[in-house]
Amino acid sequence: MTTAEPGIPTELKSYISENNLTNFTPGRIIAEHKERYIVITGEGEFEAEVTGNLRFSAASREDFPAVGDWVMLTTYDHGFAIIHSVLPRKSVLTRSGSAATGESQIIAANVDVAFLVQAAERDFNLNRLERYLSICSTAGVEPVFILTKTDLADPERLKEITESINRRVSGLRVCPVSSQTGSGFDELKKLIEPGKTYCFLGSSGVGKSTLINKLSGREIMATGAISESTNKGRHVTSHRELVILEGGGILIDNPGMREVGVADKAEGTEAVFDLIHQYAENCKFKDCTHTSETGCAVINAVESGEIDDAMFQNYLKIRKEQIYYESTDYERRKKEKVFGKFMKNYKKDLKKNKF
Repeated sequence: MTTAEPGIPTELKSYISENNLTNFTPGRIIAEHKERYIVITGEGEFEAEVTGNLRFSAASREDFPAVGDWVMLTTYDHGFAIIHSVLPRKSVLTRSGSAATGESQIIAANVDVAFLVQAAERDFNLNRLERYLSICSTAGVEPVFILTKTDLADPERLKEITESINRRVSGLRVCPVSSQTGSGFDELKKLIEPGKTYCFLGSSGVGKSTLINKLSGREIMATGAISESTNKGRHVTSHRELVILEGGGILIDNPGMREVGVADKAEGTEAVFDLIHQYAENCKFKDCTHTSETGCAVINAVESGEIDDAMFQNYLKIRKEQIYYESTDYERRKKEKVFGKFMKNYKKDLKKNKF
């Protein structure tokens, strides 16, 4: 995709034609700054905002455009545009939002592959990796694990990391790289195909922006590092941004996420914790929570060592978050339904009493 060739998928071209949207210009969101967007089209880049109608009709934050979205625009002089609609998404990576709103947050849209990035020397965390995998599974996005800063870890540590991943996760592609030595970058570049969209997920300071700079061959993103005193990454990327490589691959960088709340339903967790769900089929009770029930096949498997205890504890924690998210989501929708009914009756009464 280039500025001269937006590269809109064939299925969306058909959608545009079938829904009489041909009078608008198609474009893709490449950056978001607090509900103001940068959009790339066949005419070039535009700064854009959504129409009042789209803003009013949005039921939640997920109805607004996100980086990676294809949208329909009206373009004006001086590089400005108005977004009229968001085209159907092929995939949506989401995370849970704040406890106050209960709403999920879109990480990126229309992603083909998610690069899950952790640093070898400090940041590696299997529990967090399983969270990312749950998010990817729900979205139908292929995950690839990238282990950065391998030059800072000794061979024994790298072997330990690889073995621990293999014990907990089956079939995950692992790509070790070092930005300092260049090791692993040839293999990483082979994974990036023209026309496909790749999203980087990871904490601050693990090297996501450095990876994008290396892959693009130019300094696009500001880079930071993990603090020696706090062992936490410094936030460098403050917004989501899409980068187009010369070879046609498309990369989406994201702000570092220290906390990864899982906002999906149970299906994503089932795929990641498949072993647990296999044993769960033999539980005495169909609604077994695998916490204290008599005849729980999962608990028995954990006690016998057939299921890794650390994996099981992470599973319970993620399921607890999912149940909480589902309950807040239900309550929010219930309130929206009551408010919608109130507004409908209000407009009906207003119309009836109008002279």
